Amino acid sequence: MTLPLAAGATGEAVRDLQLRLARAGFELEPPDQDPVGHFGEGTARALQRFQEGRGLRPDGVCGPETWHALVEAGYRLGDRLLYERRPMLRGDDVSELQTRLGRLGFHDERVDGILGPQTATALVDFQRNTGLTTDGICGPECVAALRRLDRGAEQPVKGRVVERLRLSGTPRQLAGRRVMVGDRGGVAALAAAVERAVAEAGATVIICHHPDGSARAAEANRFGADVYVELTLASLAGCVVAFYSTPGYESAGGRRLAERLAEAASAAVAAEGRPQLRGMRLPVLRETRMPAVVVELGPPSTVVERTAQIASEVSRALAAWTVAPIEG
Repeated sequence: MTLPLAAGATGEAVRDLQLRLARAGFELEPPDQDPVGHFGEGTARALQRFQEGRGLRPDGVCGPETWHALVEAGYRLGDRLLYERRPMLRGDDVSELQTRLGRLGFHDERVDGILGPQTATALVDFQRNTGLTTDGICGPECVAALRRLDRGAEQPVKGRVVERLRLSGTPRQLAGRRVMVGDRGGVAALAAAVERAVAEAGATVIICHHPDGSARAAEANRFGADVYVELTLASLAGCVVAFYSTPGYESAGGRRLAERLAEAASAAVAAEGRPQLRGMRLPVLRETRMPAVVVELGPPSTVVERTAQIASEVSRALAAWTVAPIEG
């Protein structure tokens, strides 16, 4: 399949897109009905609704991020065998597995829908404690046991508790912390200014310039960053800060960091109105193992003019966050 798919596209790929949207609950209906295999305004609107619901940028274009999200949305727990493999399995079924294991106290990492070593270990622990075959494979018997024992929302997801405990035990100063600044393109000067400002506060800082969110996340994980801050330009005036959130799980550290940076960055560009906070599942937020945020600032001309102020405010916001990395 050739991506991206956008308004005006036709063919089997568009038909597949429309079918997947329908299966995910975003079926095109009159008056938004497009002919099958034709990407019109109705398909674009349905795609935007899907993107908004999945925590992606709602641009109405089906690029790689959106396509992968559509594929993952098609899986429900029990549809397939789940086990650790390479490449790692991803999907809504994995998210449900992690959520149920987390509510039962076996999975202590974030719910990210990626079946990696931590999820595999949690699965084996669950099997061992419930008398199931400890093969690390989530099949029909394992699914039945999960559904029987999981009492739902009345049980907190362990990963949320573990994150809060982990952050409550971190040093209460920016000096000595490891910070990664992400640049997906177009803000090299701003990223460099932030690097200097944060380094002056005593932190170890590196910049990752890469257009792919998964690549930036992987670099942050390899670096062992304590926190990840990504800067990007928005065409319109204002400030939007995104942090990782998915149904049943929200990064407490990410939200608190987003709150700090939203106020600081908005003040730096003198944006009218309150800054926006968004819980999103962008790959760079989903795949980083530390609190992470993406800061969108605009307009570009103002960002360029106020680079020094923005960098200073970002450094101060990070310092304030390290003092109180979670709310309450």
